[in-house]
Amino acid sequence: MSGRDCHIGDVELSEHRVPRRTFLKQMVAGGLALSGSSILRSAGDAARVPAEKALPVVKLGDKKVTRLIAGYNPIGGYSHSTKKLAEHMLHYFTVERTTEFLLHCEEEGITTWQADHTPKVRDALRAAWERGSKIQWLCLTSDAVPKELLSLKPIAIVHHGGVTDSMFQTGKQERIHDFVKKVHDAGVLAGVSTHNPNFLAKVEDAGWENDFYMTCFYNISRTSEEIQRMVGDLVLGELFLESDPRNMTKRVRQVKKPCLGFKILGAGRLCWNKRSIERAFAFAYANIKPTDAAIVGMYPVFSDEVREDADFARKYSKRT
Repeated sequence: MSGRDCHIGDVELSEHRVPRRTFLKQMVAGGLALSGSSILRSAGDAARVPAEKALPVVKLGDKKVTRLIAGYNPIGGYSHSTKKLAEHMLHYFTVERTTEFLLHCEEEGITTWQADHTPKVRDALRAAWERGSKIQWLCLTSDAVPKELLSLKPIAIVHHGGVTDSMFQTGKQERIHDFVKKVHDAGVLAGVSTHNPNFLAKVEDAGWENDFYMTCFYNISRTSEEIQRMVGDLVLGELFLESDPRNMTKRVRQVKKPCLGFKILGAGRLCWNKRSIERAFAFAYANIKPTDAAIVGMYPVFSDEVREDADFARKYSKRT
């Protein structure tokens, strides 16, 4: 899952107080105008990555991935904010634009894409590979391991974080363990995703055979009862707490296996300007292990977020 689900470039909404109607009109107009011609430059055949674009890598089992991995949420329409934004994301990310997105990620040194198993993902991967791409696919799912999924040769299959948390909350966590075993039986690396640092600790303490984790910086899977006990009321939508990233990264540093941190930008909530985005990247890489990586969703409608995020990753992922 991604960290940057909606990035609004340099617009400082908190300072300029752009009227809601004006902002939405500008946003939709800009997005629809770009839907006819992508701001991503066509990559043509997959380009060789110049030395200055190279990103540090870490190992997942016998595979190498860059410390910045492209996320899926904007492509799948998971905005973690509003239905209209989700629809805008789905409208923008056609198969063709998703293919161009993957090629552009490679131009910026990103070697791996985390995504669900959907027809759009399948078609975009195949189209990118036909154009010479070497992009690696890291699959997130909670289903069985169908042959069609395996035919796309994922480097790893990860148990979906929301389902992981629900299973722990209902005492069904052994189903996750069974999933890990089935993935290994298929000859693929297995991961477990979670939004809850306590569930991460439980899996690690139990000594499961998973090869790595996906760890959300924000615990958005709290139950309604938990939230009501914490704040004395129910919230509209998901609860993002400022202390969550510190709590998760503390656990991440305690586990031995590699972790792929996601939602490092709070699903767009830390994207008011480039300074806040940069601070989030700096925090993420300073607080995860040197053997860990970050997954970030990118929505390149208003600016070249692929290049911007890769630049931040090149700057900060070498310092840990």
